[in-house]
Amino acid sequence: MTDIRRSLLRRDALSAAKEVLYHLDIHFSNQLQNTAAPVVDNGSVELVEEFVFNMPKHRSMQGKKMTSLQELQLLEITCSYFQEQGKDSLRQIIFSALFSPQSNVADDRRMAMLGKLVSMAVAVCRVPVLECAASWLQRSPASHCTRLAKVLVDDYCSWAPGPAHALRDIVTISPRFCSQFITAVTTLYDLSSDDLIPSSDLLKMVVTWVHDNPHLTLLTFLSAPIPSSHPPGALDSTPLLGLIRWCVKSPLAYKRHRKPLLAPSLGATLALGPAEEDRVGGSLYSMLHLSVLQILVSLRADLAEQHLYGARGGAVTRARGQARRRPGLPGGRAEPRRRCCGNRALLEQAGAGPAGCHGSGGVAVLQRGPEVPLLQTAIQ
Repeated sequence: MTDIRRSLLRRDALSAAKEVLYHLDIHFSNQLQNTAAPVVDNGSVELVEEFVFNMPKHRSMQGKKMTSLQELQLLEITCSYFQEQGKDSLRQIIFSALFSPQSNVADDRRMAMLGKLVSMAVAVCRVPVLECAASWLQRSPASHCTRLAKVLVDDYCSWAPGPAHALRDIVTISPRFCSQFITAVTTLYDLSSDDLIPSSDLLKMVVTWVHDNPHLTLLTFLSAPIPSSHPPGALDSTPLLGLIRWCVKSPLAYKRHRKPLLAPSLGATLALGPAEEDRVGGSLYSMLHLSVLQILVSLRADLAEQHLYGARGGAVTRARGQARRRPGLPGGRAEPRRRCCGNRALLEQAGAGPAGCHGSGGVAVLQRGPEVPLLQTAIQ
């Protein structure tokens, strides 16, 4: 690494960054020939931080700075590299070497470049970059994931009436990235304050995605291996949890904060009064609520198809059933809930058993099946 560093020090900033990418490609290609899971070593991280993110190795040294044009050229070079690299495993490990958070001062520059790179990939439909970003969202801390989501929301939802077509189309270009993006957005906009209530344009886009593509919310959940434990500080394994939180908390959030919504049909130009605001927001959240219920109804069949039914939530369900048993009921059966807001028939069609709802604006709680831990986590 010392010889490589000396060679890079003699180059200009853009040329040195390009050379680092070339070095990483050779370095990890050799590792992949010997192992299926190469590890990003400290030497590679140091080269990336010094010559890609321009962080000097020693405080006494002054880092090289790129001009705005050079930064744009580097983004284009990086985007093209991931597009042209045919090995997904190599793309993933190099993306990790470039952008995995290291909990140091270089993280701000790392996140800044990542935001610009993913935003460019959305604009020019670079699927390999979006797929790498989806994997990055799965394994990175939620605080970094929400920061990336905020960059995309600002770039594509804040400067023009309605979200840009490029962002709306990611559902067909990269469904996996779209699923992770929804998870990050629902984590970012947790409805806890005025600034953390999604705009009507963003809300409408997410609701449309979920309504038109119900399996999008379970894409990562069903395809990824069942983790032994959830990484602390990571995003939820499915956007379904965040969407349920939106359904549960939205009536309180809009009633308390009265954030002006924008009429979806008129773009971002017409502010609505409180009554009209409630009507527009209520219709979107009602549509989302219905979509979530339909997803839960189909969840049993989806899990059974993947041979996962019973693998999730069995212990929780048995414990709940034992707690609800009363002496005197034939066979020790659990006493069914008697409250219902009209969704019981829909839920029982899926064989979910007795169900109860938290009022007309709540989310149904299934009595048995794999959905229980999902809902418990969401409502906590």
